[in-house]
Amino acid sequence: MLKGFSVPLTPQGESSSAKLPPWHYSSDCMAVEYWTDPDAIAALLPPSLAVDTTSEGRAFFWFLDWQFTGSNDELTDPARYQYREAFVLVEAEFEGQPVNYCPYIFVDNDAALARGWAQGYPKKLGSVFQTRTFAAPSAAAAPLAAGSRFGASLSAHGERLATARIQLAGQVDDPRTVFNRPTTMRRYFPTLVAGRQDRPAVDELTLSLTDDLTVVDVWHGSAELSLPEVQGEDMHRLAPRRIGRGYRFGMAYSVTDLKILKNNLA
Repeated sequence: MLKGFSVPLTPQGESSSAKLPPWHYSSDCMAVEYWTDPDAIAALLPPSLAVDTTSEGRAFFWFLDWQFTGSNDELTDPARYQYREAFVLVEAEFEGQPVNYCPYIFVDNDAALARGWAQGYPKKLGSVFQTRTFAAPSAAAAPLAAGSRFGASLSAHGERLATARIQLAGQVDDPRTVFNRPTTMRRYFPTLVAGRQDRPAVDELTLSLTDDLTVVDVWHGSAELSLPEVQGEDMHRLAPRRIGRGYRFGMAYSVTDLKILKNNLA
């Protein structure tokens, strides 16, 4: 009997790119609030989602430095299970309820890629870096304190796709005043069979479910964000028209489930 949550399936089940949940995550995060062209957001939304006209094109660009574990002490195998990620969340509505939607996301780890595709995140491979905080005092330590500066970047195929900088000014008392929308994704898997290639095998609007979500040490400050035009990519169409605040914080949660909001093939 072949075993595994994702391919490749084997009798032992050890080679699967993604193992069965539960999946546990802990991360240092940077996020930049900004506003982009609402028409560019509308063009990217899947069926069942609508533009949130009250948000005026509001979006967040995230950078994350992740440590992952499942049920088998995976955090002691960092070469396989540490990874970095960058993505865009745009504000939208589902049946009148405010949500985020993820149209672009990049990651530097194949296991994270497989877990993301299972959820509906359209993950692609990229190279992601961000400033880290260290406990020992130093000019390079980037402490969580007013005046500290942080940077982050995303590149793929030798091209810089995003650059961000933030400078901390103060702490956020209640993170829910900033990060308060659930995240939706599109689980989409194509069909290769001739004559059916315009009809996907799976097309679902999904909702990310995060168990035991914890957000700590949230700092805000001034921010910079650049999304340059790159041949072979479309993300620059969501480039900033106006930039809001930058944020630096810690986040942790677990994943054991996924909600299907709409089957677009039904």
